[in-house]
Amino acid sequence: MSNQKMVSATSDRVAELSNSIKRGLETGQHYVELLDQMVNTDRADELLSATQQLVHLDLSDPFVQYPQHYQPADYFLLMMDRLLSLHDVDGLTVIEDDSSHHLKAMLDPLGRNESYIFRYDPEHNGAFFVDQQRNELLFFIDLKEHELRFSNRALVNSFIDQGMHQHNDLELAESVKPLVAFAKLMADELDFTIDLGILASGQDVTYQIAKPDLDLTVIDRLFVATAETDYMLMNLPKNNGAELRLEGIKLQISFDPKDYSRVWSFVVVDPEEQASFFDLLLHYPLIRQWYLQNRDLVAVRSLPLILQSAPEDSINDYADSSQAAKSDDEDNADNHSADSAESED
Repeated sequence: MSNQKMVSATSDRVAELSNSIKRGLETGQHYVELLDQMVNTDRADELLSATQQLVHLDLSDPFVQYPQHYQPADYFLLMMDRLLSLHDVDGLTVIEDDSSHHLKAMLDPLGRNESYIFRYDPEHNGAFFVDQQRNELLFFIDLKEHELRFSNRALVNSFIDQGMHQHNDLELAESVKPLVAFAKLMADELDFTIDLGILASGQDVTYQIAKPDLDLTVIDRLFVATAETDYMLMNLPKNNGAELRLEGIKLQISFDPKDYSRVWSFVVVDPEEQASFFDLLLHYPLIRQWYLQNRDLVAVRSLPLILQSAPEDSINDYADSSQAAKSDDEDNADNHSADSAESED
């Protein structure tokens, strides 16, 4: 090969290397711009756009090695923290883990011993908000479909069943407020469809029971449980269920007598429209103990966390199965399959 050809070939390689480095640096510059957008914008749509782009931005480059950077799951938590901050919602603190350098959150009323992270699911373009101590998937947020859905099963396991061993009801009630606020902000600011599950409150909210038929002995057990309390369990006028009368609030377990399918539901009757079924489980030991002892019969129904169609293997480790409402031991052993919408998520 002549000297001229050798020089030409070398120049081509140098130019190719230069172009590759330029592309890597441009990606880095774009990354910095998106991070700046996340921390500086006061618009929810720009915050969401930056999150979506950061989640999919590929920073692996053979020519340009970036310093420490965040992972896709971290951007979901940054978005959550920023959106709450923009609306002056307190109760959630985000810090960087010293060992992994990933971001994690604390729900302030529960202290620093309880931590929460997002777990990224690239196949479904979303992430699960996870109670790290108990490995419970509290909700799933889908950036593509604009959906956010809570898991009733995980809420009960994390806060009602296990959380009550470490915290009182007031602390636990306060701890879920930023989670509910975040979901409502995603709906109000970004037009997300949200499902608060047992955290929802209001006049028209019903909590359908997963079982198609209710074993009426479970109502008898609730009646027996009220014997030594000041609460009264009364039959409903149309003989379609029962009503537990509390302090200014009523809990009904009933079906619509006009509906031939006789789907049983819980209904919270609250003049202030503030109390949810979650609140009653927290604040009333009578209801909590009865519910936990009879979860196989009265578990609240909800849809799977992931609604998009997907191969079964891709979601077995995340969403709940139709067996999720069985005993606590079976709950813990379940691999969160999304096979059925008939379960207590």
